[in-house]
Amino acid sequence: MCGIVAYIGPRQASPILLKGLHRLEYRGYDSAGIAILNSELKLYKSKGKVSELEELLKGKDISGTIGIAHTRWATHGEPNDVNAHPHFSYSKNLAIIHNGIIENYSPLKSELIKRGYTFESETDTEVLIHLIEDIQLNEQVPLPEAVQIALNQVVGAYAIVIIDKHDPDTLIVARKGSPLVVGIGDGEFFVASDATPIVEYTREVVYLNDEEIAIISRNDELKIKTIANIEKTPYVQTLEINLSALEKEGFEHFMLKEIYEQPRSIRDSMRGRLNAQSGIVSLGGIIEYQQKLINAKRIIIVACGTSWHAGLVGEYLIEELARIPVEVEYASEFRYRNPVIYEDDVVIAISQSGETADTLAAIELAKSKGATIIGICNVVGSSIARATHAGSYTHAGPEIGVASTKAFTAQVTLLTLMALMIADRKGTISKSRYHQIINELDAIPAKVEKTLLVDDKIVEIARIFKDSRNALYLGRGYNFPVAMEGALKLKEISYIHAEGYPAAEMKHGPIALIDADMPVVVVATNKGTYDKVVSNIQEVKARKGTIIAIVTEGDETVKALADYIIEVPETEEMLVPLLATIPLQLLSYHIAVMRGCNVDQPRNLAKSVTVE
Repeated sequence: MCGIVAYIGPRQASPILLKGLHRLEYRGYDSAGIAILNSELKLYKSKGKVSELEELLKGKDISGTIGIAHTRWATHGEPNDVNAHPHFSYSKNLAIIHNGIIENYSPLKSELIKRGYTFESETDTEVLIHLIEDIQLNEQVPLPEAVQIALNQVVGAYAIVIIDKHDPDTLIVARKGSPLVVGIGDGEFFVASDATPIVEYTREVVYLNDEEIAIISRNDELKIKTIANIEKTPYVQTLEINLSALEKEGFEHFMLKEIYEQPRSIRDSMRGRLNAQSGIVSLGGIIEYQQKLINAKRIIIVACGTSWHAGLVGEYLIEELARIPVEVEYASEFRYRNPVIYEDDVVIAISQSGETADTLAAIELAKSKGATIIGICNVVGSSIARATHAGSYTHAGPEIGVASTKAFTAQVTLLTLMALMIADRKGTISKSRYHQIINELDAIPAKVEKTLLVDDKIVEIARIFKDSRNALYLGRGYNFPVAMEGALKLKEISYIHAEGYPAAEMKHGPIALIDADMPVVVVATNKGTYDKVVSNIQEVKARKGTIIAIVTEGDETVKALADYIIEVPETEEMLVPLLATIPLQLLSYHIAVMRGCNVDQPRNLAKSVTVE
């Protein structure tokens, strides 16, 4: 959530900062601001989009070679100009940008008010910068030490950058529970919430760890210490992101581009891990913990949102192929319900961004109980990648659209490989069946390409249902998580209320909602419980519901019952989610576009949820 950009070096800062804010718009935000230091510390901010901040800046002198900028997703205080970041300290000598939440801001604020401080905003961030300045003045310590003392007093999560009016050659940066990366250029430094604003200028980066403070000085080496005052040696990594991946490349929206990237992103998630000709599945990132997975008496999958739906598919895969019991937990619930965790449990944590706060907290809880933690995420160097014992990257490439598409299919691909690897090593699958599945998995990217050809038909269906107020999505077995993911996509970006249900559960409540105005989307491919799903469709039709069915090519039975059908190629039952989810993504996309919704940045949502 939120976006941080900062710069210090020989160039003009404002163009770099504003371009960086545009790069971070995908994260979700409601206001934006910038502070530039050039003899005086100038601060400008406004509610709304970065473009509105740019309008505000027209005609203003924003020259200067050091500055900070921010996009805010409201936590404390409504979205408005005053609550937007950056925030001044009481003297206006310091300015701060902050992602995260200071949980004990209220008692800190009360104490500061007793000392004579007043506050302009409702934010916890303004409390933090007042506290830092109070320590700096009353304890007569340099700013880095004041930051260190203050951060030992706060409870919560933070990624902060501070600029000092009286020191035009230094930025102070710190993080705990919210990501920050420092880019190292030639005599210049860049700071950002993730690598997207940095890759244009340098590929050399340092990812800060929790409770680390970086002192970034012009024409000097990067210095890092912990809030416990332990000096750390910066670990420099090389970015692998291509700048072209951050552009729309002719597509109207990032979401559409990312839907169409799925043949490649699925293939890239298998590259070097699946060799269908030789029958080898190998995940190098978890090879040291392979035996732990094979011997596990239980696997727990923790995730949120779309990643949770991928985890549900993973549950079906691992239980069917590897015969290991699997529990799939919402990370936000898992961490608070005093779960039973054993030392021989394996916990698989799934997150596109690798920064999801609830999933990180669930990891720490499970680690404290002695469990082995395997991570599945998309962002190299992310917090989850560093917090887990081992893991695998999905290699989907940057996903800019807030509503996950290629992340879901990449996660399911990786879970499929993991299930196959465990099953083969454990001997719970015959060699012939093993080879049959991996050959079909190898063919999936081409079948996704074929599935994308239904786009024109989906546009016609979207035009019919764009004004619907509710929708029901049904599926059974492997297709139940697909139904839930399809419903999530629709409500995320079109703001139409939608629910995903196991098809048989429809009779236990949702059937009361069905009438002629209720579109019912049914994933009815010709495997598994197909006959039962056909019966469920007949129950909907008997109540005058309108059926949109995802079917296997050549299906005649459902075609005779459904009002609209969308065909996908035939495949193994366990691989159907990789195909059936594609038309549901397209349906949501086209409906949202026709309703005039902001597809890439839906209201109230953020790409990387770094607060609880």
